[in-house]
Amino acid sequence: MPTPDRRAAYQMVDRAMSRGRLSVRARVGRVRSKSWHVAQAAIAAGLAWWIAADLLGHPQPFFAPIAAVVCLGTSYVQRFRRVAEVTVGVAIGVFLGDLFVHEVGTGAWQIAAVVAMSMTAALFLDTGGLLVTQAAIQSIVVTVLVATPGRSFTRWTDAVIGGAVALVAAAVIPQAPLREPRWAAAKAVRTIADILRGTASGAATGDIEAAARVLDDAREVDPIMRDLVDAAEEGHSALRSSPFRRRHRDDLTAVSDVVVFIERALRSARWLSRRVVVAAYFNHPVPPSYAVLIEDVAGAADLVAEAIETGEPPAAARDAMARVAARTARVTRTAVLENEVILAQLRSTIVELLQVTGLDLDDAVGALPVLRERIAPNPERGRETAPAWWEMM
Repeated sequence: MPTPDRRAAYQMVDRAMSRGRLSVRARVGRVRSKSWHVAQAAIAAGLAWWIAADLLGHPQPFFAPIAAVVCLGTSYVQRFRRVAEVTVGVAIGVFLGDLFVHEVGTGAWQIAAVVAMSMTAALFLDTGGLLVTQAAIQSIVVTVLVATPGRSFTRWTDAVIGGAVALVAAAVIPQAPLREPRWAAAKAVRTIADILRGTASGAATGDIEAAARVLDDAREVDPIMRDLVDAAEEGHSALRSSPFRRRHRDDLTAVSDVVVFIERALRSARWLSRRVVVAAYFNHPVPPSYAVLIEDVAGAADLVAEAIETGEPPAAARDAMARVAARTARVTRTAVLENEVILAQLRSTIVELLQVTGLDLDDAVGALPVLRERIAPNPERGRETAPAWWEMM
């Protein structure tokens, strides 16, 4: 039989292997999600070189593919601004680099001087980081590697060619960036449903360890929200860069409008999970009807996620959530403060989820009936002397 130390070592190895598998899976997923960007940048780089070298006859037009790749990058965000910054930055750097090479030659102090002048000129025009760094980098490249006076215009047009190719390539986008916000929003709402389902189980059993595990999982969901926010931003940026996808604008706007409510619902679900842990810690059983309500809210949240993912009208999901909201006023209330906080927090979560379905705040709150009166506490029981919940968390 393994000793405690050996058992702990085995557990550490298992956790490390699990994290490793998750890490590899996440890395592969990241590569897959960016595969279109990689292919787009690679094709644009080759096309920019072909136009500059083969069609226009520019000798060694390496600024063209560089500009194309830098402008496209691996994100749809601010592509037009990147094109402008790269083009202007290259123009500044190439002009000042050629000027220095022609007048004073190359060397250490010339490089220092041309970098300082290029960055100063770029900052005078704009504070864009890409513009400033491109001005400095291209001035160094011209001064050190391609110090050939008289070719500054050719090198600048190479950068313009790369930027133009990037603009054309940016207009050709797949539907994935436009669908990703819906997928990310549905995933976030399903995460809320999973948290609620685990919380309902902890409330039903009173198992503090199980409830604590759910709370730990709920605290690790911030990356899901970041993915949702990033997906919404990427989707809008993709729309701005492509004139062929304008019909998706209303759909993207509808998803973006509920991001804030999804985030609030996620926080509410996390707080609800924490309340169940507190009740379990103080050995205050949660009424079975409360646990059933939490489970039913989780089921309604699944319907909300499905409606978001498919783009169908959320009427059925909204009705299911509203029915659960109505039942929160019919449960028998208790005299235990922790249980009443659980009920109040559940109702708050329902309001947030109703707003995810498209209701405004007034209508979402209006879907919650007035609660019954609480059961009066037993005066003979006296005041509990247990520490407050915030002292235990």
